[in-house]
Amino acid sequence: MSREDAKSIARELKNQVIILGGIVAIIWFLEIVDQFFLRGALDIYGIIPHSTIGLRGILFAPFLHGNFFHLAANTVPFVTLGWLIMLRETSDFFIVSAITMLVSGLGVWLTAPSNSLHIGASGVVFGYLGFLLLRGYFERSIISIALSLIVGFFYGSLIWGVLPSQIGISWQGHLFGFIGGAIAARFLPHQKGVS
Repeated sequence: MSREDAKSIARELKNQVIILGGIVAIIWFLEIVDQFFLRGALDIYGIIPHSTIGLRGILFAPFLHGNFFHLAANTVPFVTLGWLIMLRETSDFFIVSAITMLVSGLGVWLTAPSNSLHIGASGVVFGYLGFLLLRGYFERSIISIALSLIVGFFYGSLIWGVLPSQIGISWQGHLFGFIGGAIAARFLPHQKGVS
């Protein structure tokens, strides 16, 4: 590896840390402000199913959480799986995030009960999981398959979150997030020229 290659890798890693760290900092900052100063008032910007105003939550819901435990539970898989998506190309992270936010958000808005409010980054996390698990299948490269197997080993048990198992947990967000990740895995390789 040449010195220029090492510098390029270091720059890319620095960019990835800045991107992921910046997003996590924003989410934590919002939760601190919401909990200590606004007493949960920001949560109303989540997804409210079947309500026109509730569509704004597709954009805002992943940045809002019910409490610090909820946020902490999403932070580690968000950073870990998000970084694994960035390994091939940092721009993949933004594409996968956008697709999963849209599919997860619309899925929740269309299928969840009307009198509910949905917040949290777990739909995006499940999108990352779906993308990483299925990318190996669609790309059929040794590296992608190996990464899919590693992610499956460490995070595969999360898959049960797509089923309605706990009251107060948006299984719809998990399910449609996973579907969004699968869609991204199916079509993203073709944008890169992989068949």
